[in-house]
Amino acid sequence: MPRILIIAFGLSLLSTAAQADVVRKACLVSTSKSANSRMCSCIQAAADATLNRSDQNLAASMIRDPEKSQDVKTSNRRSMEKFWERYENFGKLAEAYCS
Repeated sequence: MPRILIIAFGLSLLSTAAQADVVRKACLVSTSKSANSRMCSCIQAAADATLNRSDQNLAASMIRDPEKSQDVKTSNRRSMEKFWERYENFGKLAEAYCS
């Protein structure tokens, strides 16, 4: 039984790693002058700590298209308001941890 748990845990880590790095990849292709591998990896770590997979995909799309963030921020949809709260927490953590 413990062996099955270890295998399941390992597979969950692999699936997480496979979907991971969307924020880092968006960061690396951004036009920001401070975007480098180390900084973008740090930002990804902050995203991993604060955002779920869906949130990370939306955050990555906002990094690639900064105008989209204004649409999200001003949205009247409750889901976007809740996302924006999580996104602000992500931003604060990334700023504190990565600067």
